[in-house]
Amino acid sequence: MGRKRYDGVEDEGECVEMKSPLADAFQYYLDHQDEILAEHDGEVVVIKDAQIIEAYPDEFTAIAETEKTHALGTFLVQRVSPGSDDYTQTFHSEGVVFS
Repeated sequence: MGRKRYDGVEDEGECVEMKSPLADAFQYYLDHQDEILAEHDGEVVVIKDAQIIEAYPDEFTAIAETEKTHALGTFLVQRVSPGSDDYTQTFHSEGVVFS
């Protein structure tokens, strides 16, 4: 007997991969990071449907303003900066490093 997947279907052991609903928005940011950086360095941009909806000074304002017209979970909020520091986290544990 297999395991139950998130959708209730029996899983016979195959790997089930779910794509994040915001993966396309994040890929848009990565693909256009240099252009976005030139215009919005240090700001927080809201991305949906492969376009920047708006730029804000901070994450709180970005979410508060955008949720007035777009459902939460349907847009990406991303601080704009060079490199990967604002979208990469490193966690350290005894004997193990997660990146």
